Amino acid sequence: MTDQLTVSVLGTGIMGAAMARNLARAGHLVRVWNRTRAKAEPLAADGAHIADTPAEAVQGADVVLTMLYDGPAALDAMREAAPALRPGAAWVQSTTAGIGAIAELAAFADEHGLVFFDAPVLGTRQPAEAGQLTVVAAGPVEGRAAVQPVFDAVGARTLWTGDDGAAGSATRLKLVANSWVLAATAATGEVLALSQALGVDPQNFFDLIAGGPLDMGYLKAKAGLVLNDQLSPAQFAVATAAKDARLIVEAGRQNGVRLDVAAATAERMERAAAQGHGDEDMAAAYYASFDEKPVD
Repeated sequence: MTDQLTVSVLGTGIMGAAMARNLARAGHLVRVWNRTRAKAEPLAADGAHIADTPAEAVQGADVVLTMLYDGPAALDAMREAAPALRPGAAWVQSTTAGIGAIAELAAFADEHGLVFFDAPVLGTRQPAEAGQLTVVAAGPVEGRAAVQPVFDAVGARTLWTGDDGAAGSATRLKLVANSWVLAATAATGEVLALSQALGVDPQNFFDLIAGGPLDMGYLKAKAGLVLNDQLSPAQFAVATAAKDARLIVEAGRQNGVRLDVAAATAERMERAAAQGHGDEDMAAAYYASFDEKPVD
């Protein structure tokens, strides 16, 4: 293929592993690194090279894609990769890092001659594995042709929000979208918990709102994970959701907006994580409504 790229993926958790796999399936040369190597090793079966260090992973890379826990983790990995980074390479920064971290990450890119793209993705495990993510991206127009094959491999569509990745317009939109996703997830858990407490069959609630403006496919999908005990493997983990909720609260605070629902959602996710549900799907925030696991 004429547009074959060497793509380095730093971070092979739920999302990063799926993205790396789809990049390999699209015919790109993929080099991956994860701080816990065991999480990266299954990708060897898909043709990816498993690197022991970030520097090894980025050798010869046309594009470096970071999909790590948060902004500091992405910056730490790139600092470790620094000796092997190729000036002129593109950096697709897909970690949900928060507004404050984007400027610092973009500054690192500038110092090392990298073309920086602020490019978080919208979607969870299933769309990631299917290559159906939505890529929300900001970056220079003249550099987009170099990264579009990467976006095409991992996503169903790309939404460009600006030509300056350092401005964080893509991250800002991602936080707005996540604020809705997290609020809906928390509300789903509370609906199920209240139904149980009041002796209401949740199906009666679903029937009540069916076909009307209150009906919502996402509600039924997340409720189904709880009701059918399908919280593992996570589509999007409780612990990560708690982190994102805190980023949303902080973004609001820094811009003069009080986000009470997001703050309560962060506390709810953190409580569920403390109860031992941190690695389960974020729908497990349902359990934060109870001091003990409810009796079926």
